Amino acid sequence: MKTDKLSAKQYLILASLLFGLFFGAGNLIFPIHLGQISNHSWLPAAIGFLISAIILPLLSILAISYTESNSLYDLGKPVGYYFALIFLAIVHLSLGVLIASPRTATVTFSMGIQPFIPKANAQISLFIFSIFFFGLSYILAFNQTKITEYVGKILNPIFVIILASVFVIAFFIKGDLQHISLLAPAGTSGSNMINGFLEGYNTMDAVAGLGFGVTIIAALKQFGLDDKLSRSKAVAKVGALTMSFEGLIYIFLIALGATSLSYLKPSADGGTAFTQIMNHYTGLAGAGLLAALTFLACITTEIGLITSLAQDWGNRFPKLGYRFFLTIATIGSFIIANFGLTQIILYSSPLLNFIYPIAIAVIILGLLNRWIGKNQTIYRTTVIFTLIPAILDFIHNLPPVFAKLPTINAIDSWALKTIPLYNEGLDFIPFLLAGLIISIIYVRIRGLKTAED
Repeated sequence: MKTDKLSAKQYLILASLLFGLFFGAGNLIFPIHLGQISNHSWLPAAIGFLISAIILPLLSILAISYTESNSLYDLGKPVGYYFALIFLAIVHLSLGVLIASPRTATVTFSMGIQPFIPKANAQISLFIFSIFFFGLSYILAFNQTKITEYVGKILNPIFVIILASVFVIAFFIKGDLQHISLLAPAGTSGSNMINGFLEGYNTMDAVAGLGFGVTIIAALKQFGLDDKLSRSKAVAKVGALTMSFEGLIYIFLIALGATSLSYLKPSADGGTAFTQIMNHYTGLAGAGLLAALTFLACITTEIGLITSLAQDWGNRFPKLGYRFFLTIATIGSFIIANFGLTQIILYSSPLLNFIYPIAIAVIILGLLNRWIGKNQTIYRTTVIFTLIPAILDFIHNLPPVFAKLPTINAIDSWALKTIPLYNEGLDFIPFLLAGLIISIIYVRIRGLKTAED
């Protein structure tokens, strides 16, 4: 049935759907790890983390809304047809095949299964588990019309209830709120805020927001919201509701990591830390609770990742269709997952540091739609300028086996001495701003058409 307005219940269902798509195991473990390494400076670190893991994803959703785009492809198209197609491919390959999607299975396995099996059987166990995990994801994603029900109405509410119970036990029953310090030591706030910002990259949510937009739009169409403008407004409302709730959970998780140092030593990663925290609060039952949390977080995100890829590529190539790309994404994720979590994380850093600056540029251009429209000169110039630091950041974050090569090492050393904010990982900011400002001035001088003309 067609409508021009959603009910409060429908907004909550869609917000639950989007939260379930966003919130995977990485969203559990990275904030806890950040809390531990930040210790008393957890609050500045949390602010930085919220900027990249909450504000940027929300802006990516708003960019799709403001430009009335139906997908990531539409958002990038003003740069050019080939850029939009290549950017679509890179984003969905990183989300749906190479990094985020296989990571959902490997993190679930390492946190929920691996502690209970002999180390010698880990590889074959991962293989068997990943067949089950991706098989179930494929079945649940097979029918597009059921995804909102499976994720928004069933799986995600169960996850939220379990996670909320952990916070209640930690902060109110056990009383660990008393260990939280809101004051950072002198001179640490700035560096911890930057560290928190860069740690937020690992959630991949800013990029995921661009990909998940198509899934939310498809869900809105199922609710009968066919008008493009009404859909865009609904996307913005759903995004704001979702990210506000997710931001609150991030603050609790970072604080949980920080307070854990009162009874734990810092762990090498957030997964190990979360396991130790759960054992501290709930004993043997904590292992089962953690396994349930991790599985629910990962299965909902995995459904979103392969669904958004299949929907976007199915729309681009309708002769092949949704289910063809769903199958390809699922098989590809299964293969990559069996290389193991350590290898996935090792090789994901260069790709993420390449994608994020470009994604941020496209998001900002979309948000400026009211003033610059879809002016190709502005879009192209800004993206080309941003590509320079994106490539350098890719080189800077290569694994040691590549970083030691003479050419790579020479480029990295030159950039460290020459490029502002390069060592902090924020070198894309001056390049992006330069490209944007120069192109706008050029367009104004030449009298070329923008949204205001």
